[in-house]
Amino acid sequence: MSRLKTTYEKEIVSKLMSKLSLKNKHDVPKLIKIILNMGLGEDASDGKKLKACADDMSLIAGQKPVITKFKKSISNFKTRKGSNAGVKVTLRSQKMYEFVDRLVNIALPRIKDFRGLSSKGIDGSFNYSFGIKEHIVFPEVNFDKVDKIRGLDITIVTSSKSKQGTLELLKEFNFPLIEKKH
Repeated sequence: MSRLKTTYEKEIVSKLMSKLSLKNKHDVPKLIKIILNMGLGEDASDGKKLKACADDMSLIAGQKPVITKFKKSISNFKTRKGSNAGVKVTLRSQKMYEFVDRLVNIALPRIKDFRGLSSKGIDGSFNYSFGIKEHIVFPEVNFDKVDKIRGLDITIVTSSKSKQGTLELLKEFNFPLIEKKH
């Protein structure tokens, strides 16, 4: 079992129960899955660049990515229905906790001029989404073999029933969130 999962089960659940004043431990917010997405834009039609991105994503996630396709043609964006759009990985259970551990402790501190993640990235389903401008912040990616620095979207799906629950869960996992004061 990963280090972060044992910490969650032994310490974080009880902390969140008291912070969110919950009586049942099954009501405590938990991570369900993490979705990593890398859109390729114009490079999606090039087979070599698509394979390089898929290789980088598999190094970051620890599993093989799925190549996503466009759902419809849009002439202004020069997209064709069914053509390649990017690569996507969905992480669950063990790999998800290992990824969060690497993300928070290794990758995020390596971002240039990093001041923290915005706490406004929580959507209506109480999931947290944010983007990373350079996928090379992950130590698994060999900087010398990368042809182009690409962005990466990360969505953390939680079982939370409130915005506060999601924020507290992410803070317990040591996410460097900054709260904007109005």
